[in-house]
Amino acid sequence: MAIVKPFRAVRPKKEYAEKVISLPYDVMNRKEASKMAEGNPYSFLHICRSEIDLEDIDDPYTEVVYKKAKSNLNGFLADEVMIRDKKPMLYIYRQTMDGRVQTGIVGCVSVDDYQNNVIKKHEFTRVEKELDRINHFDICNANTEPVFLTYRNDKRIKTIIEGWISKNKPEYDIVSEDGIGHTLWVINDENTIDLLTGLFAELDSFYIADGHHRSASAVKVGMKRREENPNYTGGEEFNFFMSVIFPDEDLKIFDYNRVVKDLNGYTKEEFLNKISEKFTTENYGSKRYVPEVKHSFGMYLDNEWYKITIKPEFVDDKDLIQSLDVSVLQNNLLDPILGIKDPRTDKRIDFVGGIRGLEGLEKRVNEDMNIAFALYPVAISDLLAVSDNDMVMPPKSTWFEPKLGSGLFVHEL
Repeated sequence: MAIVKPFRAVRPKKEYAEKVISLPYDVMNRKEASKMAEGNPYSFLHICRSEIDLEDIDDPYTEVVYKKAKSNLNGFLADEVMIRDKKPMLYIYRQTMDGRVQTGIVGCVSVDDYQNNVIKKHEFTRVEKELDRINHFDICNANTEPVFLTYRNDKRIKTIIEGWISKNKPEYDIVSEDGIGHTLWVINDENTIDLLTGLFAELDSFYIADGHHRSASAVKVGMKRREENPNYTGGEEFNFFMSVIFPDEDLKIFDYNRVVKDLNGYTKEEFLNKISEKFTTENYGSKRYVPEVKHSFGMYLDNEWYKITIKPEFVDDKDLIQSLDVSVLQNNLLDPILGIKDPRTDKRIDFVGGIRGLEGLEKRVNEDMNIAFALYPVAISDLLAVSDNDMVMPPKSTWFEPKLGSGLFVHEL
């Protein structure tokens, strides 16, 4: 049983929505955030990346940064840049990218469902990244950004959502600076809300697509509030955290590619000879190679592209984790040949989201790296299967696009 709860969103006044919306806090650094918010006092980056308003602060994790976020959020409310809805509601959120749409429900999900694995995970989290959002949510007294969840498509839920869209005008219908369309409908009818929450309650599970740190942090803030309020009933807002919940069939996972600093002491010829033990290699010259099937990779080295394909005897396709291409590359090339033992901590490797294309890999190699690998994207079915089996994907396995817009809805605790 998966709980979805309506909530009173804090959200932009209609005329400010296009100025408020921003990219999520974790897809840019401070310098990039400052540039994005330049000349726009209404950007939500003043809340989710409030260090941009504190020139004399070098540490983005100091308490004054979170207090500034709270002050900015309160300022947005006081100036009526953002408003608080009068009653709990659900919201329909549609994103459009390159003609493809994904349509989900914005609501709150249960801290207990996360704890009991009704909300399933597929990644480890890092303590320092959790602590950042714990402090941010706790001091702001709000989930300022949503978690990105998915579920196995249910036609009944889809029918209700499409029916509401066909009969009601959107509250916002905007295009952000990155060209993504963001459309929001407010579901203010209690019967429709009850129908949707009832259908979600029949689902066995939700799955975290993106936002493992945000969800873990939101849950820990909820548990902290429970300790501070020992007579809590379970109905308080801190027992829930804000999410956008999309059907799996709407989502697209992009490739998450690798770039490496050097050849671990090998010459180009020695390296190519070494990988030929486990991979077949085809030289594409200057023609970029985009992996077309699982277990084939694009490799960019010395201004040339190669198609490399793992030999079948070196892959166990019955093993859910080891058959993922991120594992195949790590176990058969990055670790034994290039010496990348732990991709989480090794400074010689970096990761490039597939949204940047193969030209993004070429750019990194030409700037500060030596070799790049393009991967075939992970299937959404693999992500769900890994989660269902309580397994963990290797680091940097999935890249979702489009990213959820920040600032269109906030959940107060």
